[in-house]
Amino acid sequence: MAKKIYVLEDDPDIRSIIEMILIDEEYEVMSFSTINEFMQDKHEHADLFLLDIRLPDGNGINVCEALKKGFNTKKVPVLMMSAHSSQTEVENSCSAQGFIAKPFDINYLINQVGYSIAHN
Repeated sequence: MAKKIYVLEDDPDIRSIIEMILIDEEYEVMSFSTINEFMQDKHEHADLFLLDIRLPDGNGINVCEALKKGFNTKKVPVLMMSAHSSQTEVENSCSAQGFIAKPFDINYLINQVGYSIAHN
């Protein structure tokens, strides 16, 4: 069974690229453009969350913190993405397993996703 990745990214072009990359790597991808849409999902059988930080309806760091408190999601690895935030800022604010700076290198994204899932 394919590993399931939940993506929260407001930019449709970036979201589409991420979806194509992850599907090509044989992951099942559930993608969302807003925090509201994302939080309405039950996140069943999630293997990884890939979250943008700056979103039009809130902050991905707050989403990360909520996921880390959720009964069904607290042990699921989270990778944060941003073109504006630093790795240090993310590490100091939520328990994400990693940070991906945008624009991102495709191989780095694939490696981070694979490593995070394998070491969960």
